[in-house]
Amino acid sequence: MTKRRFTLKKKNDRKSLAADICDHVVFSLSKEVDNATEHDIGKALALSMRDRLVERMMMTRDRFREAKAKRMYYFSIEYLLGRCLGNTLCNMELLSECEEMFKDIGYDLDEVRESERDPALGNGGLGRLAACFLDSLATLDMPGCGYGIHYEYGLFRQSIQDGCQKELADYWMADGMPMEIARPDQAVMIPLYGRVENSILPNGEYLPMWMDWEDIIGVPYDIPIVGYGGKTVNYLRLFAARASQSFDMEIFNHGDYIRAVQRKIESEMVTKVLYPSESVSFGKELRLVQEYFLVACGLRDITRRFSAQNKNFEEFADYVVIQLNDTHPALTVVELMRYLVDEKRIKWGTAWEITQATCAYTNHTLLPEALECWSVDLLEKVLPRHLQLIYEINSRFLDGVKKKYADDVEKIRRMSLFEEDGKKEVRMANLAVIGSHSVNGVSELHSDLVKRRLFPDFYEMNPEKFNNKTNGVTPRRWLLKSNPPLAQLLTDSVGKKWITDLSELKKIEKYATDTEFRKKFIAAKRKNKIVLSDFIRSTLDIKVSPDSIFDIHAKRIHEYKRQLLNVLHIIHMYLEMIDHGREPFCARTFIFAGKAAPGYWEAKQIIKLIHSVGEVINKDKRTKGLIKVAFTPDYRVSLAEKIIPACDLSEQISTAGTEASGTGNMKFAMNGALTIGTLDGANVEMREEVGAENFYLFGLRQEEVENLLVTGSYHPRGIYEKSPEVRQVLDALRSNRFSPKDPGMFSWIVDKLLMDNEQYLHLADFVEYIETQKIVDREYADPALWNKKAILNTARMGKFSTDRTMREYARDIWNIKALKDLE
Repeated sequence: MTKRRFTLKKKNDRKSLAADICDHVVFSLSKEVDNATEHDIGKALALSMRDRLVERMMMTRDRFREAKAKRMYYFSIEYLLGRCLGNTLCNMELLSECEEMFKDIGYDLDEVRESERDPALGNGGLGRLAACFLDSLATLDMPGCGYGIHYEYGLFRQSIQDGCQKELADYWMADGMPMEIARPDQAVMIPLYGRVENSILPNGEYLPMWMDWEDIIGVPYDIPIVGYGGKTVNYLRLFAARASQSFDMEIFNHGDYIRAVQRKIESEMVTKVLYPSESVSFGKELRLVQEYFLVACGLRDITRRFSAQNKNFEEFADYVVIQLNDTHPALTVVELMRYLVDEKRIKWGTAWEITQATCAYTNHTLLPEALECWSVDLLEKVLPRHLQLIYEINSRFLDGVKKKYADDVEKIRRMSLFEEDGKKEVRMANLAVIGSHSVNGVSELHSDLVKRRLFPDFYEMNPEKFNNKTNGVTPRRWLLKSNPPLAQLLTDSVGKKWITDLSELKKIEKYATDTEFRKKFIAAKRKNKIVLSDFIRSTLDIKVSPDSIFDIHAKRIHEYKRQLLNVLHIIHMYLEMIDHGREPFCARTFIFAGKAAPGYWEAKQIIKLIHSVGEVINKDKRTKGLIKVAFTPDYRVSLAEKIIPACDLSEQISTAGTEASGTGNMKFAMNGALTIGTLDGANVEMREEVGAENFYLFGLRQEEVENLLVTGSYHPRGIYEKSPEVRQVLDALRSNRFSPKDPGMFSWIVDKLLMDNEQYLHLADFVEYIETQKIVDREYADPALWNKKAILNTARMGKFSTDRTMREYARDIWNIKALKDLE
């Protein structure tokens, strides 16, 4: 019997949608429509939208199957999707329709959407980028989906108590997620622990047997990902760990039921929480198990699907490509080899060719501490067969290295998968590089450093593997949805094409000096600033003026991102005003947002410093309201959607050569913020695109930073002694001016900043940063000049759409095509 393609039954008109909402209130929620709360109605709307997405997801599946399309599978340990309902309505072009419909029945759609929880499935840029990629793949009608972990508890909810970060459990699933679809029928079994028994077949073939392993069940949950226009619906498949159906009957028969089921309870711990603490061995083991769980579940699912449609695994890479989002899924290389060699009995050489052709690796960091290594002892305990395979992969790979570089012992040592200095560990980045056919960085500067600094030996040996794919962000989420006033102005001015082709915004360049357009642009920005100022007043009890410069630093708290440099400038401004009577041209509100890792003491102390400085400045009437400081807690996607559209000045001030790319920088500029920043990450390309005159540049270049640190010639005490600006700020910090109740609290900061070769060179860039901030102050006082620059930033951000990024990945790495090019 020929399979019929799935057809749509659910309509998107107001009448059909309203009827479905009422049905779901009654039949899914067991409520009477007249007594339904806004929360009930919101849940019913989400269920009604899910019905429509499921239909389109099935149609998408059928279309890709008929075309025999090669598929891309994105393996990422994190996804930061943000609230799904509003984004779905936006991409289905139903947002305005639903707003009107809700008004008619006496509900506020905005309040309904506010009740939805952010799925807490990520930490920062890595997860947000993954979500943008999925949006663009669906919008471009490309066959690609994501694989991840269905964490029960997110990273943590950030609370601020007495200026200090406190971590609270983030049980984001407390109210369920109506948009997701459980797939228990497609659960997979994952082995762990055990031992390997080596045996030889009668024909002399080596046959390793992984024995006595414990099993965990991976249950998939799908979150539909709809592209703009609603034609293509891909999905994000997240796996939750569940106990297997069996348990130790011998223990059970002896009457110890609790101990018999203990392992079952422990197995479900695997997906309980994002990023378990690695400060103790249990945390490290759980993290390794999480990474393998993701990889094994994903590959089991992919090979099942492949086997259902294809018989010859030698053609696997013709239909499947897997993108490794950083080193967390690097075990994909080993697990795919294990499956091909052990289960499919494919010869090693052929299996290795298939694996390399299937896998591709994106590096996201230059920081040595972020390049994962796993101890051999731990791998032997958790994944004994995989450790054997890693030894074999390494041996064969190094044989090739020795043939080419026979006398270079140091090169061979550096390229080995094993770190031999001290405790023996496996270098996951090296594994990802040699097991992939493509290795890419995420900005031009970063990709150059990946080749030159991070993997120079691998680049010398296989230069054809290495390439750049500059990051982007989806304009649907980060402009169309999050900034309705500006989005409407852009559509009114140049039409709707910009939503799927951001280069169309080039057309608003001609309006940069147009008085009427500038008025509308300023009005859109002010609306967003009022929303954020109201939010700050209601949550923090700090009154800020929407007419002040909104100077925003929103990102993970880390020393290399240099929130500390920003605070030093705030202290400088305050001291200049209070001690020397030098008032700024413009009032300024400094807004911070971001989480510090729970075990990162220095980052948490920086949060405390921000609050302590803010408390002194905000209470000091002598500032006349010209300086305000606010820290908005629990930074997440839904909060970013309030912060980013309201920004005037975006702080992108990491030490040059430390940030791989950044995507917050793109979101801010796309929404008409000007950037103050270093030549780091994607800042370099952003400055080229928007024009040097529309970017506030300061700081050492990457090669200057490298030279100072490599030669050991950075001596910040000399800067302190020569610069009165530096001296006044550090002396104020040490004098307890900002910690009167806790003498000496911030002395460690002064000591660290004055240490020779302080890693992030704060004081080396500080004086130029102050001078550049003075230019910002003067230029904001000239509205015509400032808004011309802001308009040009929005107009010239076309390159930084993930639609462009996805097209480049598809063309250069994945060899996948949009369905319209296959049909």
